[in-house]
Amino acid sequence: MPLSWVVSEHGAPSRVLRLTESPPVALGPAQVRIEVAACALGLPDVFMCRGSYPLTPPLPFTPGQELAGTVVEAGPDATTPIGARVMAFSDFVNGNGAMAELAVAEDHNVYPVPTGLDDVEAAGFLVSYLTAWIGLVDRAALRPSETVLVLGAAGGTGSAAVQLARALGATVIAVANGQAKATHCRELGADHVLDRSVEPVPEGVRALTGGRGADVVYDPVGGRAGEAAQECIASRGRFLTVGFAEGSWPHFDAHRLVLGNYSAVGVFVGVYDRTQRIAMLERMSQLVTSGHLRPAVTSVPFPELPSALDRVAAGTTLGRPVAIIDRAGPRVGPADRGA
Repeated sequence: MPLSWVVSEHGAPSRVLRLTESPPVALGPAQVRIEVAACALGLPDVFMCRGSYPLTPPLPFTPGQELAGTVVEAGPDATTPIGARVMAFSDFVNGNGAMAELAVAEDHNVYPVPTGLDDVEAAGFLVSYLTAWIGLVDRAALRPSETVLVLGAAGGTGSAAVQLARALGATVIAVANGQAKATHCRELGADHVLDRSVEPVPEGVRALTGGRGADVVYDPVGGRAGEAAQECIASRGRFLTVGFAEGSWPHFDAHRLVLGNYSAVGVFVGVYDRTQRIAMLERMSQLVTSGHLRPAVTSVPFPELPSALDRVAAGTTLGRPVAIIDRAGPRVGPADRGA
């Protein structure tokens, strides 16, 4: 019977996740079943374990939003063929997440893997890079002459924004916390890196831009970091609200928006349909082929997934952690599987 990580009570990932034998759920008419090769780990999964994520399903559930693998079964209305190598958004909202040997996805949330990406890279591609494209290209209409400030630039979402902004010809100022993360951002191609543990971000940005500020702020962090970044945005700038890794959304003051002559812009992948997403992925696939995009991922063994999620919660990871399912290796013993 296939294994999956199951949350039966809310709390820290390493406390509440249990590796459990789970019978496959019945497929809907437009769903597919995927043999998972790798699944990405992110802060939404941490928040789901805690019960604080807006789309947390009822207990018990398997978390995990995105994965890469092979389609092994398809409903009668699904168009993705059995045997296709895919990356996908899982059916996590119904408790059937990606942190499993077999996962379920709606057919319209399944996409071909861009040429050149392995399973680990593909598992960490969809959410981060679609979000970056929507924010920088669709919502901000980024121009090559502009400067982009990326908060949380060493994380999975931030790393994608750094790479994409550079690929689009913009100047990138990356914000990181500590020397290791700053080095990671430089390796991604950031033109400038501000270590927020050493210097205040607004002052650093103004110094780098001759007092003008950043044309675009890409903010997956929120909270106080997002509010501080509003002090260094240029006139006609666009502040992209992407996420709330700090635990809360940033507050926007209408008076400051008016005097600063900038815009606060929301970024959400979920409002774009399959046709729009495919068009974006095709453009980004070209950037993958040309070598301009390469997902910044770190692999972890599937049995170590809960502790890896704890590290995501602590903010100590670089890029996007991805758990690998090794079917050739030893299976976890019954004593370690939980109830």
